[in-house]
Amino acid sequence: MAGVSSFEELLGVVRAAVDRELAASWDRVIDEQSGRGVAVRAPLEAARDLCLRGGKRLRAALVAVGYRLGGGDDAVGNVLEACCAVELLQAYFLIHDDWMDRDRLRRGGPTVHAALEGVFASEHLAAAGAVLAGDFTLALATRVLAGSRVSDGRWPAVLQRFAQMQLDAVIGQKLDVLGDGSAIDDVYRLKTASYTVQGPLLLGLELGPGAAPPGAVAAIEACAVPLGIAFQLRDDLIGAFADESVTGKPRGSDLRAGKRTLLHNLALGRLGSEVERLVSAVLGDANAPEARVQQALVALDACGARAEVERRITALSSEATAALDAVPWPPGDRLLLDGLKLALLERVS
Repeated sequence: MAGVSSFEELLGVVRAAVDRELAASWDRVIDEQSGRGVAVRAPLEAARDLCLRGGKRLRAALVAVGYRLGGGDDAVGNVLEACCAVELLQAYFLIHDDWMDRDRLRRGGPTVHAALEGVFASEHLAAAGAVLAGDFTLALATRVLAGSRVSDGRWPAVLQRFAQMQLDAVIGQKLDVLGDGSAIDDVYRLKTASYTVQGPLLLGLELGPGAAPPGAVAAIEACAVPLGIAFQLRDDLIGAFADESVTGKPRGSDLRAGKRTLLHNLALGRLGSEVERLVSAVLGDANAPEARVQQALVALDACGARAEVERRITALSSEATAALDAVPWPPGDRLLLDGLKLALLERVS
């Protein structure tokens, strides 16, 4: 990672390399399966399109940061496969999440199940195709990760990290989709913090030569959880209030999907209030009129729920900084860590 002086610069290097390699990986796969007809080709092409359509590649960049913390000195090089694997893992989660949430837009284009409805002329077959496309994407992620150059004896730890990201996110999704909305912190910790922040950083660390400062693993774990939760809270605010041109999804899509975010819970906790009435009227109603959704969003802002989430983000950011302060990082490494914290949290909402 020599020559990279900031996280923003690193992110640009990683994004370019990962985009090229992901496109090549998908092209190879689709070429391999080209003779199997539309039943195989169409779901793979839809998954490829989603995977390559936008995405900041933050998780891939965090793998590269972890590798740097573990003594690595190349921006992508020895961790390119792992960087691509975590982005494929992300695509797998998005494909399945979008179907479960009945979302039809992602990153400014159709979700995989929505795209496949035009191919198979059947909602059921399109959903089946999307589930299978997600399954294939996860398998491809594992195959890509297997190409990593790993030091002797480190493969079990690398595979354990990668598997733990999946296990945590699936448990978090169960709580999110099937739970009663009371375990928001657990959802954020398992579904976002684990595979968005902690997992990629520790995966990169495992791939490094092993020269991390004493206490680095504990500091990363202590920093990653509040940082990951804060990242998800910021994402909730962006999803609720940001323009569709920023998110690639309609404003208030989480409300229509019935997602119980902290933002929504704060409003629903105001029993008997006008805010609760407005939010409850659209929560989980996929066909809620646009005017009612906008009324609910205005109420979420006016009642102080949005400001309370912002205060929670600030507190979590301070907690993450305190965890990083416990280790005497080399100046260049600390600069990357501070930069990634800003990149995760200081997004426009």
